[in-house]
Amino acid sequence: MAEAVVGGPILSAFLDVLIKNIASQEFVDFIKGRRISESRLKKLKTIMLSVNGVLDDAEEKQITDPGVREWLDALKDAIYEADDLLDEISYKAFRLKIEAGYRTHGDKVRSFFSYVNPFKKGMKDKLDDILEMLEILVKQKEFLGLRKGIEEKPFLQRILTTSLIDESGVYGRDDDKEALIKMLLRDDANGNDLGVIPIVGMGGVGKTTLAQFVYNDSRVQEWFGVRVWVCVSEEFDVFKITKDILKEVTSLTCDTQTPNQLQLELKERLMGKRFLLVLDDVWKCKYTDWEILQIPFKFGAQGSKIVITTRDANVASTMRTVPTHYLKELTDNDCWSLLAKHAFDVRNSSIHPDLEEIGRKIVKKCKGLPLAAKILGGLLRSNRNVEEWEKILKSSLWNTSNDILPALRLSYHYLPSHLKRCFAYCAIFPKDYEFEKEELILLWMAEGFLVHSFVHKEMEEVGDDYFQELVSRSFFQRSSDYRSCFIMHDLINDLAKNVSREFCSRLEGEDSCKITKKTRHLSYVRAEDDSSKKFEGIYEAQLLRTFLLVEWSCIDNEVINDLLLKFRKLRVLSLSQYRSVAALPKSIGYLKHLRYLNLSTASIKSLPEIVSILYNLQTLILHECTNLAVLPDSIGNLKHLRHLDLSGTSIISLPESICGLCDLRTLILCQCKDLIELPTQMARLINLRHLDIGGTKLQEMPPRMGELKNLHLLTCLIISKHGGSNIKELGELQHLRGKLCIWNLENIVDAEDACTANLNGKRHLKELELMWNSGTDNSVHQKGVLEQLQPHANIECLSIVGYRGEGFPDWLGDSSFSNIVFLKLSGCKYCFSLPPLGQLASLKDLSITDFDGIVDVGPEFYGNCTSMKKPFGSLKILKFESMPQWHKWISSVDKDEYRAFPLLQELHIRECPNLATSLPTHLPSLTTLEIEGCLQLVASLPRAPAILKMKLKDESRDVLLKQLPSGLHSLTIDRFYCLDSIIDLVGSFSRTLEEIDIRNHDSLKCFPLELFPKLKRFRITRCSFLESLCTTEATRENFASLNSLEIRECPNLVSFLKGRLPAPNLVRLLLLGCSNVESFPEKMLLPSSLTSLKIWDFQNLKCLDYNGLQHLNSLRELEICNCPKLQSIPEELPSSLSSLSVYLCPLLERRCQRETGEDWHKISNIPHVKVNLHKIN
Repeated sequence: MAEAVVGGPILSAFLDVLIKNIASQEFVDFIKGRRISESRLKKLKTIMLSVNGVLDDAEEKQITDPGVREWLDALKDAIYEADDLLDEISYKAFRLKIEAGYRTHGDKVRSFFSYVNPFKKGMKDKLDDILEMLEILVKQKEFLGLRKGIEEKPFLQRILTTSLIDESGVYGRDDDKEALIKMLLRDDANGNDLGVIPIVGMGGVGKTTLAQFVYNDSRVQEWFGVRVWVCVSEEFDVFKITKDILKEVTSLTCDTQTPNQLQLELKERLMGKRFLLVLDDVWKCKYTDWEILQIPFKFGAQGSKIVITTRDANVASTMRTVPTHYLKELTDNDCWSLLAKHAFDVRNSSIHPDLEEIGRKIVKKCKGLPLAAKILGGLLRSNRNVEEWEKILKSSLWNTSNDILPALRLSYHYLPSHLKRCFAYCAIFPKDYEFEKEELILLWMAEGFLVHSFVHKEMEEVGDDYFQELVSRSFFQRSSDYRSCFIMHDLINDLAKNVSREFCSRLEGEDSCKITKKTRHLSYVRAEDDSSKKFEGIYEAQLLRTFLLVEWSCIDNEVINDLLLKFRKLRVLSLSQYRSVAALPKSIGYLKHLRYLNLSTASIKSLPEIVSILYNLQTLILHECTNLAVLPDSIGNLKHLRHLDLSGTSIISLPESICGLCDLRTLILCQCKDLIELPTQMARLINLRHLDIGGTKLQEMPPRMGELKNLHLLTCLIISKHGGSNIKELGELQHLRGKLCIWNLENIVDAEDACTANLNGKRHLKELELMWNSGTDNSVHQKGVLEQLQPHANIECLSIVGYRGEGFPDWLGDSSFSNIVFLKLSGCKYCFSLPPLGQLASLKDLSITDFDGIVDVGPEFYGNCTSMKKPFGSLKILKFESMPQWHKWISSVDKDEYRAFPLLQELHIRECPNLATSLPTHLPSLTTLEIEGCLQLVASLPRAPAILKMKLKDESRDVLLKQLPSGLHSLTIDRFYCLDSIIDLVGSFSRTLEEIDIRNHDSLKCFPLELFPKLKRFRITRCSFLESLCTTEATRENFASLNSLEIRECPNLVSFLKGRLPAPNLVRLLLLGCSNVESFPEKMLLPSSLTSLKIWDFQNLKCLDYNGLQHLNSLRELEICNCPKLQSIPEELPSSLSSLSVYLCPLLERRCQRETGEDWHKISNIPHVKVNLHKIN
């Protein structure tokens, strides 16, 4: 968008579109000969032009004059109705066109239209009603003193720069940051085990920014083992907050339903861990709710902290354990620095001295609020004109008295009219709702907001321009949780709600916005106790255009049918995540205005034929409709369809009729795991821009794919041997960007065909995967093919898989490829040397696997690097795997040993059985080292002072174990054949280890667990002769840090089974393969802290001892597997138990059957009971 009208009235954009539609030739041709006279339409156009002239004045006055505000609302209501009428006329015209095309088999089509008869009231009568309403409003404008604008708003040239402004600039908060970090890094807070630190300040002062500033500080990251960020917002819902915290801690969706189960699980996850929890944006909190919420937090380690941000000092006093940190406003200087950063995008604002003088005066009106400074900076960014800055400084909007910050209202006021309505529409989003750019653009498109004067611009491109403009002005900001999503600050959300008024509403909680006849856009946010009665109030909004479900819902099917019957003006219908939709009701056919239909995750098995008469439909989303296996042929009737998302469905093929959708821009088929073929006439989709076929079963593609010249994204091209797509098709696709995979390259007959693909000319491609499967091993031919497949130097990720050439072309590893960050070379079996990859200046992740011919990795690998340029200077992850002939790893000269790999963090060497000597000697940044299946390796370990984690597997020499570095946190040892005793190898690292995993050591009899005081997780597997986990009785109390213990297939381990397991903070215990035990556990054997107990493969176990279980008052999970002799459940299990699972225990299975089993009364109170994977409770 090169230009933008500044400060246009929001209704101007509506009127411009209507006037343009009325004047179009297609529209005029249609109404000729019908009951609507051209004079009426001319009158409608004249009235619209008349009111359009006073909109500037009305928009200024409506802020302080309620009468003008009501007049504007009435005008907007009338314009909506006029728009609906014109849309009906357009629909009828298109319907008649379709009917004409189906006259030869019209019975089926006529049956649809007989069901859907949308023109019950004549269009002439509707038009007369609208004209009468508008004539009244024209008369009222004189009474209200609305005057035609005297001067036209100027056009401002937008500065050609990125719209994504750097969010990292934080000004004037260093002292606040250090004060908070000092409190966070204390071991306790005023004697409390758990410190709660409130940050209090008014909206927009930067509380969240400060919390993020602190949360991401490296000192904080190192101090706290667990960090959790949860946005609370207006409702302090203990159940939801606990679930959100648990989800952040586990990275899993929590299906547990009861508050008790959630709290017990959270307690288990936090037990003994020092954690930091940020509760952001807390609006209200009852003391009783806070007391309940914080119960699990008290089980964390000493020094755990909670930070809350809130506007309300009363909330802070309810929750705090230390004095509140009050966040003050920025100084004018800091505020100016922030505004200047967003206005000029440079730190030195002195290059604009005239503007700085005015800007510093504007800053004083920001009242020290960073949000206001940032928003105003975004507004001023598009203009370097002194007069315009003066206008903003002297604007009367600074003097308005309401809850909206004047700076925010002023920024909205100066938005172009097309951006105003796009922004106001976002009032349907709940606070803290995270949305994706593409999602919002599709909604804007459905509402008709994306109109542009430039013919060559696609609507999606216009939407992208609009979106980026709102980002650049800070109306939208990136989510801190999901970088692909965006969010609106609470105050910006309030602004959107304020300017949209009754026209946008949200159905949420007890304080749902008022819904009236004027309401056109509505979202629904599910509450725990929702019922169909909640929807009775929305039927007042009979002219509703948008109904949007914004999260998972369980609305009754009858309610959905009522919605479709009553809201026939709908343009957007989203039932996303409404899983109980098994079939769409026929009433969907009434929605002749519908442009957007989202049925993601619905249970539908097919689309009803009647969907094919929704001729206005532009977007159809069926993502994760896993029961959907077929699309009707009639989908080809949806001629205006632009976006079709079938990802994750069970479709096998697409109907050929889909190739007639000449408006289709996006077709998403990714993860359609049953899809085996595409329509043969795909080349007819000449406007297709986005085709995603990743994760399908396609073996070939239709011919003439090169005719899809508008493609911007093609995830995969499958080269055919017999008449399908060939590599030359790519030569016609000049606009490809993003990621491209080319499969079955062995089917290229002539290497010159690969040259025709012109990959070197595709400058917008970022990721490229080249894959050969089975087929010829013609080394010379394949090298010629790869030579011609050289990508553009802008490529960032490159994978070459299954290549059978004897060497690599010169371009691979050339220093001109300075943007490559990821490189994978796999299955290149006939390559005997590696390319000079050390020259790739930006390479961060390198994977080299399945190279059968490599013997030495030598100087050629490092390349010709200069004294100023270190080999592999950016590399962080390096993997070598399955290289059976590799013997030696050497560098070019000695000095390179110390210069190469300065930033390498992970080194993985797997299944290289002949590698013997010369690992890199100095890796200063290495934190993780894995060596597996390198039986001949006798080299010294690299000097790696930062190393934290090591995994050693399948080694025959103990030279590596003897070199274990100090400071190690995690150690895995698997099949070290020479390991007779680990005791002699325990060095200084024993005091730092937090995790040990020992596997497959038949000679190990005793493991000195007591020598590892910081050990948190210990697993030992298949150590057949292991008898004890400690060497001395005197030190058996030294297990205070241990919270997870797994013992698998160690049949001779008996020492801890007799006596007491001295681990007071143990929460998880898994025992597998103790075949000699008949009764378990003994009384007081297990610690009371245990929350999860799993007993697997106890072949002779006959009895679960009640005396050994009764004291486990924290136990939540009990799992019993493959205990064939176990006869019954104990008379009483711990009351805390919420999950019992029984597998492969035939004597128990019958006794645990629901209602009829002899032990059913013992387990009926447990919320979740499974027997052989079947839920019985």
